[in-house]
Amino acid sequence: MTAYAIARLHDAAPHPEVAEYIERIAGTFEPYGGRFLVHATPHEVMEGDWPEDVVMIGFPGMAEARAWWDSPAYQEIAPLRSRNIKGDIILVQGVPEDYDPATSAKAMRDALPAE
Repeated sequence: MTAYAIARLHDAAPHPEVAEYIERIAGTFEPYGGRFLVHATPHEVMEGDWPEDVVMIGFPGMAEARAWWDSPAYQEIAPLRSRNIKGDIILVQGVPEDYDPATSAKAMRDALPAE
């Protein structure tokens, strides 16, 4: 099942180390089937407050996403970003193609206290 690495980057500003990180990152996730889905492209805030940049990388599954994150190649370049840009980064599993949100709603209703 598809998985995603999602980063919310705070106060991203140009820096030589960040440029090097960007130049090298694709080479770290491509061996794990990763590809950029979003890379600091413009976004519209529809609700709440979200001034930060967004990056999303898709992977075939959580195992590949974790293997990329833990890989020596990525860990070697990660400080180039983290020294210069603060961020929140998560790995999250997607839902199957046949996902039905009604099933989640039913489970939620079943967990509610009886009235």
